[in-house]
Amino acid sequence: MIYLTTMRKVLIIFIAISYGFTANAQPTRLERVLDSLLKVLSVSKEDTSKAMVLLTLASLYETNNQDSAEYYLQKGKALSEALKFDKGIYYYYQQGTVLSYTKGNYTKALEESNKGLEMARKLKDTIKVITMLNNLGVISAYMGNFKEQLDYALQVKDAVETVKDSSMLSGTYHNLANCYYNLRQYRKAVEAANYSVYANTISSEKSMYINRAYATLAQAYDGLRMADSALHFYTIAIKESVRLGDKYAEGSIYGYMCNLYAGMNRFADMLNAAEKSLSLSKELQSRQMMASSLYNTAYAQFLTSNNKEAYKNINEALAIAVADSLGDELKNCYTVLSYIAARDGDYVTSISAKQKADSIADASLNEKVLKSTADLEKKYETEKKDNQIKLQKAEIKRKSTLNYILIGGAVALLMVSFLSYRNYRQKQKLQQQRIYELETEKKLAATEAVLKGEEQERTRLAKDLHDGLGGMLSGIKYSFQTMKGNLIMTPENQQAFERSMDMLDSSIREMRRVAHNMMPEALVKFGLDTALKDFCNDINQSGALNVSYQSIGMEAIVIEQTTAITVYRIVQELINNTMKHAAAKNAIVQVSRTNGILSVTVEDDGKGFDTAVLNQVKGIGWDNIKNRVEFLKGTLDVDSQPGKGTSVHIELQA
Repeated sequence: MIYLTTMRKVLIIFIAISYGFTANAQPTRLERVLDSLLKVLSVSKEDTSKAMVLLTLASLYETNNQDSAEYYLQKGKALSEALKFDKGIYYYYQQGTVLSYTKGNYTKALEESNKGLEMARKLKDTIKVITMLNNLGVISAYMGNFKEQLDYALQVKDAVETVKDSSMLSGTYHNLANCYYNLRQYRKAVEAANYSVYANTISSEKSMYINRAYATLAQAYDGLRMADSALHFYTIAIKESVRLGDKYAEGSIYGYMCNLYAGMNRFADMLNAAEKSLSLSKELQSRQMMASSLYNTAYAQFLTSNNKEAYKNINEALAIAVADSLGDELKNCYTVLSYIAARDGDYVTSISAKQKADSIADASLNEKVLKSTADLEKKYETEKKDNQIKLQKAEIKRKSTLNYILIGGAVALLMVSFLSYRNYRQKQKLQQQRIYELETEKKLAATEAVLKGEEQERTRLAKDLHDGLGGMLSGIKYSFQTMKGNLIMTPENQQAFERSMDMLDSSIREMRRVAHNMMPEALVKFGLDTALKDFCNDINQSGALNVSYQSIGMEAIVIEQTTAITVYRIVQELINNTMKHAAAKNAIVQVSRTNGILSVTVEDDGKGFDTAVLNQVKGIGWDNIKNRVEFLKGTLDVDSQPGKGTSVHIELQA
């Protein structure tokens, strides 16, 4: 499956939330506000007030009429420069960055953000500095510098918390969610996006970009492969975009939904979303979005066996991508074209298109390698200069030491005494630490012995129950069935006999269930992944709890038996705790293995609890969980709040 859209993976949200003139008028009032400002403009003198009116009009037109936005932006810039009005020039760069980005001119957006940051610092305005730092973070993400984007976002977060402006929290945490998404830290992205939505609900000044926060939340769930949740929040994001009149976001979100529908094999829905995105891109005159929407449409038509229309749309997308040098769109267009041509039997075109797509991908990779090399060379030169400075300082220090060596004799003696004492104290600390380590090793050895003894006893009991008692009960049942044919019984005795047989069958089933829980055969024969899947299915069939099991990277992975049994017991205990105490309806068990790290997550939608009580809990169940995690030398993290469910995350080497 190729990526169906290269419109940026995360929607841009420039923090332009009421920093003096921003477009925070309610959508229901937008038309009246525009009319009012146009009347003011018609009678304004050539002063700073008129410059602000022009720039405000540009801001209001940004999400629904980019030609008008560009017109008023340039007029505002010209007047501000003529008046040497620094504040107006700053607002030009702020709004110009947003407009350039939405038009796909990322180089210009970067230039205007840097100039805007310089102007904000000249004005000594913390809020304006925050805005431009945020813009630079978004553009860093486009350039693929996701760590730099996160660095900018964290700077913004610290600054927002310093100025204590609650109206900016929603946008700030949305930005963090984008950063975590780009770094593929989807769980953190979900947390940050959820907090962005929550901050908007409690703020008196509602965010005009809440639709984009919902879109980021949907993308994070898509990254976690939770398609239903992703579709739910994409739907909300579309509704909010329509309410806000944010056509650029609406078109982009429909593009993201194409990816989701393709992964769900819902090709008709994918085609519908692509056509809506295409319609909006034409209305906005955004050529980058238009190219993406056209090849999404073409790919959906290919998947629905409409090659004729697919050819038409992919060729139109190629024309735009070639004319505008849109590398990602061009690569994907050639990839889709190779599929379409192959279906029609045009293998020459198919092979040629595939070679072009591969060539663009290789060129992109080479560009990244060259950029990385340049960064390393720059870092090397910087470190070289730093080392030279350090050597010079060391030489100066050495000469100064020689000049004062006689005077410092007494001081040196005191230092020797001090160091001797410190060395003595350090040895004491090391000895104490060694004692602690030995005690810990002893505790772990005892825990290992207990756990192994427990599992051996479980195994023995399971075999005794299954092979011994199970065989005896089955033999009794067979004897009763044989006796039945040789006895003459009254109807009442016949009924009592049948009830006894049913009770015997129930006893056999219960005995087998108990034996299975003590030592599941699937765990021994097929491994941890299959055993956990069977366990979750058994819980589902019992009706006590709806458990969803997800595994990533566990195929054909062999986990050492002691580790597998211990992890199985931990999950078993956590699910039992959920059924006993959480009053939950649904739970998720996720197991993944990446780079030798085994991660286990158990989440539920129950009543939750204050995690501080875990330090006071004396129950055997929770102690068993902690002891097993310590035995495996893993880490245990519990996240829960009253009314918000519980999440337990475990990581260990396996």
